[in-house]
Amino acid sequence: MTAPLLKRLRDLLGPDALLTAPSDLLVYECDGFTIEKNTPDVVVFPTSTEQVVAVVKACNDFGVPFLPRGAGTSLAGGCLPVGGGVMIALTRMKRILEVNYRERYAVVEPGVVNLWLTNHLKPHGWHYAPDPSSQGACTIGGNVATNSGGPHTLKYGVTVNHVLGVELVLPDGRVVRTGGPAEDNPGYDLTGVIVGSEGTFGIATKTWVRITRNPEAYRTLLGVFETVADATNTISELIGAGIVPAALEMLDSLILQAVEAAFHFGFPLDAGAVLIMEVDGLEAGLGDEAERIIAIAKKNKAREVRRANTDAERLLLWKCRKQAFGAVGRLAPSYCTQDGVVPRTKLPHILNEIQRIGTKYQLRICNVFHAGDGNIHPILLFDERDADQTKRVLAASHEILEECVRVGGSVTGEHGIGVEKIDFMSKLFTPEDLGVMLRLRNAFNPNNRCSPAKMLPTAGACIEASKAGRRAAL
Repeated sequence: MTAPLLKRLRDLLGPDALLTAPSDLLVYECDGFTIEKNTPDVVVFPTSTEQVVAVVKACNDFGVPFLPRGAGTSLAGGCLPVGGGVMIALTRMKRILEVNYRERYAVVEPGVVNLWLTNHLKPHGWHYAPDPSSQGACTIGGNVATNSGGPHTLKYGVTVNHVLGVELVLPDGRVVRTGGPAEDNPGYDLTGVIVGSEGTFGIATKTWVRITRNPEAYRTLLGVFETVADATNTISELIGAGIVPAALEMLDSLILQAVEAAFHFGFPLDAGAVLIMEVDGLEAGLGDEAERIIAIAKKNKAREVRRANTDAERLLLWKCRKQAFGAVGRLAPSYCTQDGVVPRTKLPHILNEIQRIGTKYQLRICNVFHAGDGNIHPILLFDERDADQTKRVLAASHEILEECVRVGGSVTGEHGIGVEKIDFMSKLFTPEDLGVMLRLRNAFNPNNRCSPAKMLPTAGACIEASKAGRRAAL
């Protein structure tokens, strides 16, 4: 990294807002997708929109690529600093700027942790509905970048359904605002375009989010099944019966072992799978809906259906689900989490395929996923220090995602494309579709200096250009 650029960044932000030591930069070499790594040349920590603008303008003046980063919990390499450059860490921009209960919105900075907002709203009877499993660590800025989902997506929708507007620092340093507190602004839905763009359109420095009243009551059930097929058949019949649970999550036997060892909830370790089934809303009629769910589960061979009888039991059950990925560390030194989507009726098929693929590549694969949406999360267990295991994990992941596409699904439901899944874009979209996406990205990011080599297969051609830009700055 050129000394003049480093000096300018120090002058702009102060010496305590830069990391340049190799040992410090190692922390930022990857996100939750640990198979691909590269260190940035410098990490900076702005605390305001104005400082983000100043950093972006400095990078442009020196022809150096840059990218934003939140908590680094993303799982597709969206935070990978391809070509190095300047990483703009937004974790110090962590203020909840405004909450308007009358108009049902909040304004937050990108470094606000998802759960912080819900905890802030809870005493007043409100919450922020999108709840990724990593909500205790992931930031709302990162959620906006990847259009995150979560267990309650089935009823409440994904991040884009709760974002009213964004303040965006464009790659040339200009600041624009799309949307805002008002519902359904006229004109093109630029906010919807920006959510899920994975940092390739600019850096969101403020977000207007919709807040939701807490339900009056919950019924949370745990269905225990001998086989995964029985559990997935229950899912299809529940949705087919017109029941829309707030959440419908499945855990298989292998993940249950890790979760039970970590949290001692009392999961049956001899079960083939369990379903967490939750309905919420007005107290009147909720009990009847829960009974319908129990009847459908038992019809599909559930050996038992347990009820969370207290708030403490319900919260512990959700803690087990949301921290399941962390508990996987008990099973293997490394793991790779996939994020495919299939039609719900194809869940039994894709889970059989995952089992077959695991056997083929001699890998253990456990499953925990948003069953109600058909959003699967097979977790491939391995040791990344073994090159052969890593190679087999990548091949198995590719095969799983190809099968998702073949049966009418997609290769991502919430984790994004990042760098991991670029090769699949041409399998999902025609050349004409990809051409339109490229032109849209170029409208926001014509020099591809912001988050280069992400999402689009054509971006791979820009990696060398990014490196050349860095060399020119040295």
